Amino acid sequence: MKINFIPLNFSFHSKPLLVGGKAMEYYGLRSAGADIDLIVTQKDMVKLLQQYPTYIKDLFADLGICVFGFEIWKTICYLSYQDLLAGAIDAGDFLVISLEKLLLLKSFGIHKPKYLEDVRLIVAHLVTRQNKQAGKIKLINQDLLKDIPNIHYIEKKDSQDIINEGGIL
Repeated sequence: MKINFIPLNFSFHSKPLLVGGKAMEYYGLRSAGADIDLIVTQKDMVKLLQQYPTYIKDLFADLGICVFGFEIWKTICYLSYQDLLAGAIDAGDFLVISLEKLLLLKSFGIHKPKYLEDVRLIVAHLVTRQNKQAGKIKLINQDLLKDIPNIHYIEKKDSQDIINEGGIL
């Protein structure tokens, strides 16, 4: 995925963190809308505010710049660049928020149908990813139990049960 930062005429001190619809698209979950949502460090935000003083948004104390199809934020839901950086993927000129952190952000807006659907898409993707671990975990568990005689399960479900029930839990 490429993002054309040229219209911004701005050099980021730290790679911006891609969130929102483009992050959903990066993970192959859905197509993105027209805008590109980013979170940046406070240092970069200070410079952006100075460069674009007439394109500022303040949504309940989340401060952002909206210019040239970009929505660039200091925080989203009061979570900063540092709060959301863990697990981010380096995509060259920018970072992509981790699926787990993206799920957190989308959960804050779950009262809106668009974000509820995004939560469902992310959770389905994460469940599929986790289900792929079942075979490996099953082998480890078999090894752990092999020397224990007379095992009696109070409940036991196999991998097919996960598929039939639509999730892990």
